[in-house]
Amino acid sequence: PMGEALAAELDAVLGGGGWDVGTSFEGPPPPTDPLRLGRNVCYVVLAVLFDEEDRVLLVQEAKPQCRGLWYLPAGRMEPGESIAAAMRREVKEETGLECEALTLLALEERGPAWIRFVFLARPTGGTLKTLEEADAESLQATWWAGDPRALPLRAPDILPLLDLAARYRRSPPHPPTLPQDLPCALLCLRLLVAFANDAGDLWVLLATSGTPHLPVVACSTSPAESRRGLSLPVLRLLRDCLPPAPRPGPLGLLGLQHHAGGPGGADGVCFNVLLSIPASSPRAVPLELRNPAFCWWHVEEESLRGRILQRIRTTVPICS
Repeated sequence: PMGEALAAELDAVLGGGGWDVGTSFEGPPPPTDPLRLGRNVCYVVLAVLFDEEDRVLLVQEAKPQCRGLWYLPAGRMEPGESIAAAMRREVKEETGLECEALTLLALEERGPAWIRFVFLARPTGGTLKTLEEADAESLQATWWAGDPRALPLRAPDILPLLDLAARYRRSPPHPPTLPQDLPCALLCLRLLVAFANDAGDLWVLLATSGTPHLPVVACSTSPAESRRGLSLPVLRLLRDCLPPAPRPGPLGLLGLQHHAGGPGGADGVCFNVLLSIPASSPRAVPLELRNPAFCWWHVEEESLRGRILQRIRTTVPICS
């Protein structure tokens, strides 16, 4: 039977909450260098806001390299900030408006070297910045009703994000997901690895050291790996414990946890992610594990099985 601790961990993770990371990690030893924004990690925030007339909030850039071009409110996170507070600050500095986060729309990443948190937010006050108030943060802001492609854009990468935001507002594909205030010393991923067949059977990969738990792997911030993507430690772990098998599906974000000024001032984040391993036949069972530090747990409780199967289809997309 499933232990109470595992039940509570799964309930928190599936609901978009957080869970204590602890100090033990699966896979290779975690890095010993502390995480520091601007040194070995870079976090960026970006916000999509609409007004009551469905106009999108855009900013005219003031930076010399893109002066006069238009973009969504965005910028780098500063040490000591929470992720949501960094988003609110950037929106205030660049547009003059106050806002609150509604959900993460996407996580964009190139490994620890660059991670961007894309929010859907709503305005709560303030006054729209005009050209008379131009400063080093932006020239002005506007509510734009037309096709953003009609403007000279700083980069077209915001166009799919606007589509994502519009789809979420019409029919949310995942529950509201916001960062949880829990400390993490490293950049790491808590893994919900699911194997489901067409007959409705479901297994979840567990780490067996101590109390059974969802595996947690740490990302290396070495120069050689800092741009290789968050999936690298996940694939390493799967290669270590599974025989040659079909490549798992893409990572999906269930939630994340971060505490401003974490342990030792570290800027760690734990991403709670889900990935599924495809079954080779309708009644297939998962391949036998070759590492005794892990086991497959057959999920028999109907409501929990339903929650996990639903979340396989309803996660925040991770764009690598």
